Amino acid sequence: MKSIKNLTVSVLIDNTTDMFSSRPDHVDSELKVLMDSGLEIGSGPLLCSAHHGLSLFLEAETENGTKSVLFDAGPDPSGLARNSNHMGVSLENTDAIVLSHGHFDHAEALPKALELIKADKKDNPVPLYVHPGAFVKRAAKLPDGNMLPYTDVPSVDFLTKKGADVKTSSKEETIVDDYFYVSGEIPRNSFENGLSNHYKKDDEGNWTPDPDIEDERFLAVNIKDKGIAIFTGCSHAGIVNVCKHAAEVFKDQPLYALVGGLHLVYPNENLIDETIEELKQFNFKVIIPGHCTGWRAINRFINEFGEKIVDPLAVGTKQHL
Repeated sequence: MKSIKNLTVSVLIDNTTDMFSSRPDHVDSELKVLMDSGLEIGSGPLLCSAHHGLSLFLEAETENGTKSVLFDAGPDPSGLARNSNHMGVSLENTDAIVLSHGHFDHAEALPKALELIKADKKDNPVPLYVHPGAFVKRAAKLPDGNMLPYTDVPSVDFLTKKGADVKTSSKEETIVDDYFYVSGEIPRNSFENGLSNHYKKDDEGNWTPDPDIEDERFLAVNIKDKGIAIFTGCSHAGIVNVCKHAAEVFKDQPLYALVGGLHLVYPNENLIDETIEELKQFNFKVIIPGHCTGWRAINRFINEFGEKIVDPLAVGTKQHL
């Protein structure tokens, strides 16, 4: 994987909106981003909207110009369109899409993303990188024993008709002229045990346990003179497993930044303290947790690593890494 000069991350979809909190020097608040894009009056319809989900727009400054990747699309088409418009993010410049895994809160707005991207690229299919296992029917088992089915990920045929060049793989690969790395299946060798209340339908139509969610992959970039920035959708493989694997893949580079969902909410809240202790070994300079990380875990991260390192994700913000 080639190194890049710097990276700007626009948070198009996240669970949280937080317009007025002060931010570290490398983060632009939602208010700053919106005012830079022309906001002149405080008004609800002119602000970004938060959703349970994740979508990050990564713009890498390289020796060959800017290269851009949309990492997940979030769950709500109107939210993706609204937020990218208010933030002044031109999705037409997207070189590729990476889907972290097959859950609705990351994938349901993919058709809208393709529509926005192809507004200026009508004849060029958009590369979409996804694990082939992302297209199964899934559900969460609730504490009362009932199943909550998830909306299906749009099919390969449907995404193709919408303008995607769907590239399915379970192996690691470098994309967009080798400036971005997409992991293969993440090895599981820590105390983390996946998602115990997660199910999928088998060939007979029965709900069967699916705690491993093997289709989840992470995205990484190598920022010159800083190190590796890791982007994770939900860390269903376990964020410690993710970081251990990244450290093995990039043996000659330090791990610099960790961005995304860490899934330390139910049923994994009991793993928060052990996760934090394990992550200390990687010496991250920037940690930006959000989406499914949960407020308990985010508070513990701030207490342990400090506000200079930890700044929670919030929709409408821009990270300069």
